[in-house]
Amino acid sequence: QVQLVESGGGLVQAGDSLSLSCADSRRTFSSYAMGWFRQAPGKEREFVAAISWSGGITYYADSVKGRFTISRDNAKNTVYLQAISLKPEDTAVYYCAAKSGVVSTTPLAYNYWGQGTQVTVSS
Repeated sequence: QVQLVESGGGLVQAGDSLSLSCADSRRTFSSYAMGWFRQAPGKEREFVAAISWSGGITYYADSVKGRFTISRDNAKNTVYLQAISLKPEDTAVYYCAAKSGVVSTTPLAYNYWGQGTQVTVSS
């Protein structure tokens, strides 16, 4: 059973930075591709960033490219999402997700999900 626990969300002002973490206690974490997704009220869950099991391949949504960075530390079973220059439209619940095999930008490809962490960006 994969258990993903996100942390680091909160209330920030536009232009601020924030770092999210997602920890998985399973030893097989290093074999999973990881993704970050977000869901704003009344909207569908959307892709934010993804990283391959080795960290060698990363993908970003156009809306966050250049502002968000995904990384992982397989020794700590943790994936990170660092965000700078936050905008009010970044306000959402942020979820991390895991999947076996190749990295994907599609939410339906991910088998395991965390509970989410709220990020609110005030203008």
